[in-house]
Amino acid sequence: HYGISLQFGPNVLMYNTKAFPSKPTSWGAIYDPKNKGKITIPDNPIQIADAALYLSKTKPALGITDPYELTKAQLDAVVSLLKQQRPLIKKYWGLASDQIDLFKNGGSTIGASWPYQVNTLKAAKAPVASVSPKEGVTGWLDTWMLSSKAKHPNCAYKWMQYITQPKPQAQQAVYFGETPVNKKACKIMDTLSKGSCAQYS
Repeated sequence: HYGISLQFGPNVLMYNTKAFPSKPTSWGAIYDPKNKGKITIPDNPIQIADAALYLSKTKPALGITDPYELTKAQLDAVVSLLKQQRPLIKKYWGLASDQIDLFKNGGSTIGASWPYQVNTLKAAKAPVASVSPKEGVTGWLDTWMLSSKAKHPNCAYKWMQYITQPKPQAQQAVYFGETPVNKKACKIMDTLSKGSCAQYS
């Protein structure tokens, strides 16, 4: 297969500003029993790294230096934390729309999220905000991949050529709240949404 990087972004802590008049500053909020039944997090393996990142700061004796490379003892500690978290979770979301719905109807008030959900909810006038907690954040990278057995590789290459140009990169970055890989997209982002280049770069 062949692939090209497209956009990248952070995993942020999103919260309902009415439920949290003082913004949360730590990932500890999604492991806190007092938020039971109001927490929502992605149903994906990045939650293992997120928990490891949190423990790397709150339990330095574990010696976690890379949340993506854990020893057996470190992984055991992460698994223990995630097992404690499980009964606190309202829902593990698989689709961004699942989390958006939960925040719109009040079913959830705090959770791990992407900038896309934050932007979508703010556009709908929902009382939400997001923070990058003091422990730091993990991130993700979107990539277009081409199978070595693709039936129409020339069409795929033409798409990759198009989607990596500054304008479509800027449009996608502003819509999803991502950082484009093409640096020339930055100026165009600001014409689409003032200040978005600084916000997402």
